[in-house]
Amino acid sequence: MNMLADLREAFLHLAFPHLCEGCGSDILDRSHDLCAACLASMPVTDFEHFAANPIEKLFWGRLPLACATAHCYFTKDSLMQRLMHAFKYRNGRNLGFYLGTIMGEALAQTDRFSSVDALVPLPLHPSRERLRGYNQALVLCEGMAGPLQKPVLKDAVIRNRRTESQTKKGRVARWQNMDGRFEVPVAARVEGRHLLLVDDVVTTGATLEACGRALLASGTGRLSIATLCYASG
Repeated sequence: MNMLADLREAFLHLAFPHLCEGCGSDILDRSHDLCAACLASMPVTDFEHFAANPIEKLFWGRLPLACATAHCYFTKDSLMQRLMHAFKYRNGRNLGFYLGTIMGEALAQTDRFSSVDALVPLPLHPSRERLRGYNQALVLCEGMAGPLQKPVLKDAVIRNRRTESQTKKGRVARWQNMDGRFEVPVAARVEGRHLLLVDDVVTTGATLEACGRALLASGTGRLSIATLCYASG
């Protein structure tokens, strides 16, 4: 029986190779999207364990937050850039769920986020979500929900107008581009709750700030932020 199982596994591997999303290696468990070497080389920040970390400082004087973190540093021509590209632009929904699970497991190791009531994905405009096929922030939330044992409030906040890309804009232009773009359709869903706003990457924080302001204006009791990556500068 063991020989038959091994032969079946070998055939499946040849017909449907399961490769590491980071380096392309085939030496990994089928339940993982990254090999052990890529997992070990992820540029983890450990920000979730520390108050006044760089993400929290980014929002000082801009948005009153209970806690904030980013799981990994993002740099060009790096493992995280490859993973983010696969996740967002190569139909990497499974990879995103896996990365969200890793994020959730990290946050579950600290009590700084234990009072969070629910996860809220930063929304995409419907036209952009249709083009991509999914909202990457929602996929991360779905992965995080298991380890954190928290519900996901899909569509608790919506993007009411499509915006220009933020990529080449400065900090002020990014804020102007996002101001007033978010709204909370049913305030009762967020009133008095401690919400964890989730996105894939934070750079200047303008988009998260605009979305966070809409949530707080609608009665959110406390607000925290978690992103997969931090792209400084």
